[in-house]
Amino acid sequence: MSMFKWDVVDPAPGEAVAPHQRLPWGKTIGLGAQHVVAMFGATFVFPLVMGLDANLAIMFSGICTILFLLVCNNKVPSYLGTSASFVAAVAAIRAQGGDSADVTGAILVAGLVLLAIGVVVHFAGAGLIHTLLPPAVTGAVVMLIGFNLAPVVAGVYWPQDQWVALLTAAFLVAASVLLPGFFSRIAVALALVFGYLISWLFDGIFGPITSVLGGATEATSHDRVSWAGVEAANWIGLPSGTLADGVSVVHGPSFSLSFILLVLPGVIALLAENTGHVKAVAEMTGDNLDPYMGRAIGADGAATALASLFGGSPTTTYAENIGVMSATKVYSTAAYYVAAIVAILLGLCPKFGAIVNATPGGVLGGITVVLYGMIGLVGAKIWVENRVDFGNPVNMVGLAAGIIAGIGGVTLKITDDFELGGIALGTILVIVFFHMVNVRNRTSDPRDPSGRVTRAL
Repeated sequence: MSMFKWDVVDPAPGEAVAPHQRLPWGKTIGLGAQHVVAMFGATFVFPLVMGLDANLAIMFSGICTILFLLVCNNKVPSYLGTSASFVAAVAAIRAQGGDSADVTGAILVAGLVLLAIGVVVHFAGAGLIHTLLPPAVTGAVVMLIGFNLAPVVAGVYWPQDQWVALLTAAFLVAASVLLPGFFSRIAVALALVFGYLISWLFDGIFGPITSVLGGATEATSHDRVSWAGVEAANWIGLPSGTLADGVSVVHGPSFSLSFILLVLPGVIALLAENTGHVKAVAEMTGDNLDPYMGRAIGADGAATALASLFGGSPTTTYAENIGVMSATKVYSTAAYYVAAIVAILLGLCPKFGAIVNATPGGVLGGITVVLYGMIGLVGAKIWVENRVDFGNPVNMVGLAAGIIAGIGGVTLKITDDFELGGIALGTILVIVFFHMVNVRNRTSDPRDPSGRVTRAL
């Protein structure tokens, strides 16, 4: 049967629609648009905080989603939005003098590494991932990636407009928890609109604000909302122009070993995200998707490398869209093709990108202070869901040093020109220390006189 032939169904309310099925095209288009709204907030916020172009990210999210669906033979309904796994590493690269080409070059290599892992998993099986990266390790790495971003919020975004940031954060927290159903899943997009409106009102009531804009070194007086770039942008066209660091929006990558090592821990987070995503989809659809685990991982790696090759943002499978499927029970991959096409069309509207890029710094401060904390707490969520036992010293002591090294910015100088630090060093310590003590733990537990094997979760 053709991969692009779906069985047309019109189920009763509450009845599921399988990946190989679709509703009539009118309803399918509506569901596709719903998927766009669900992924929209995070997909353009993370490029902004990484200093990349949001319009290009939106366009490549559509292209990469189509690539993912094709590689997975339309068996794994997923949307590939912008990944947050590299945000901390990107901040570290820029702090060390790297520009956007260095950022995309490092992420491109990480994408290729993920692609290679996907190929290995496809032939060796998913058990390989669980052996090397058990939940205890994965949770620790994800946690240090998220919490390592705290200085970025405190030093870059929040000071630009602390009151707008506080109000936006409060709205995002309330909207994520208190709004019903679908609206809670698009809380980031709603918070962006809210923050924009508050900033516009503050401009009218209080006038310009004096603060240090992102990338600047001195405080200046400026309006919170400036749409000069929006008025000058065309309605239709390819993403173009220059980024804040002077690099072209569409650009080729530049490669540095030091910067590559900084982003590689993000691969572990992507492995966890993709593995969890495939398992979640399998549970919802009732299909055995283990044979497609390697394909999904490899497809995300290929997509990340492809986007980075042109200056775009890294990708990952999106939990927001799983939420849409859970609410609607429509798992049709046809809806994802529609969503991808809509995203590509949005990416071809420079005026839309200019609106996104004009997001006030205070609004980003409020959004990121919540999102970055949530990234870190996802690590704790991995521990809780997998019942990681911190009464076992393998988990407690084996992870402790790596977490502090990663979050605290500890460095290890290797040569005069090369050092490991932050997330890179933290990840290495987590993996090495955990497996170093877990090898002994597999043979015997010194606390257990019977010699019974106690496995670390």
